[in-house]
Amino acid sequence: QVQLVESGGGIVQSGGSLRLSCAGSGMNFTEDNMAWYRVAPGKPREYVAVFTKSGQTMYTDSVKGRFSITRNDAKNTISLQMNSLKPEDTAVYFCNFQQYWGQGTQVTVSS
Repeated sequence: QVQLVESGGGIVQSGGSLRLSCAGSGMNFTEDNMAWYRVAPGKPREYVAVFTKSGQTMYTDSVKGRFSITRNDAKNTISLQMNSLKPEDTAVYFCNFQQYWGQGTQVTVSS
């Protein structure tokens, strides 16, 4: 069965950290780009970070210097380390690989 499963969301105070993980089954993350997106209340889906097939990482401007995306090829997982979290980071975070999406994990940052 081909699926992506996120974990690691939660509630954290402003300035805190969370680490999200996305595990894939039935797919090989090294074959294409892997990305994190988020959907905040009342806003459209926003790209957050990407780990490219070639191993490069890119981030949307609002998270640069605070978030870090990594890939574990042995475990076929992708992670998003989020530091110095802000209330505006509150959203449901989704991992994406090709046409596949995870179910999302809620991140709430309180002020």
